[in-house]
Amino acid sequence: MLIAGFPAGAWGTNCYVVAPAAGEECVIIDPGHLATQGVEDMLAKHRLKPVAVILSHGHIDHVASVVPVCGAHGVPAYLHPEDRYMLTDPEKALGGGIGQRLLGELTIGEPDDLRELTDGGTLELAGLELRVAHAPGHTKGSVTYRLPEAADIPSVLFSGDLLFAGSVGRTDLPGGSTAELYESLARVCLPLDDSTVVLSGHGPQTTIGRERATNPFLGEAARGQGAPDAAPRRGL
Repeated sequence: MLIAGFPAGAWGTNCYVVAPAAGEECVIIDPGHLATQGVEDMLAKHRLKPVAVILSHGHIDHVASVVPVCGAHGVPAYLHPEDRYMLTDPEKALGGGIGQRLLGELTIGEPDDLRELTDGGTLELAGLELRVAHAPGHTKGSVTYRLPEAADIPSVLFSGDLLFAGSVGRTDLPGGSTAELYESLARVCLPLDDSTVVLSGHGPQTTIGRERATNPFLGEAARGQGAPDAAPRRGL
């Protein structure tokens, strides 16, 4: 298994390239602000051919490069339908003028081939099996992708802006909900094995076991708690 990633752009959003091995087909996860060159460098370094772009949610820091990346390689993008409007109207999802200067520098719009995700579905792409879980809270259309355990490789959760190392996603932007975020943490993250590797939308990798033991927000989700103002402002 090959998983390579890098933080991109003004928000340091993690973009990932995932393939069974070097020299094979791959998927690209969350090509955000100024991610295009980094994606091309990763593809060249590992001799990869992309077959799709998959998006954890619609915030501009995760999707800003989806149009040029999909266009350059003639591949589809996958996004939950509740976040689709963010591709053509990102300002509506930000509120309060966040990132206004940068919005004027971005190419806004949908890729030519945009496909909708469904909760509980499985994407079979590039020889990979990616299990989709709808995980609202940060946005209405947030999803996670999970690669199941295989041979000596632990399961991997691409958590987007749901779960971070020591933290969780912000819920104060339009469409955010602290109650939904805690429900998503309890339903999507808590049942996973401690060995599951978590690759999030921002910051370093972690594991479910580490977060179960140390992340206060995941602990509150396990106890069925979560104060409305408890979640820190992580993500865009």
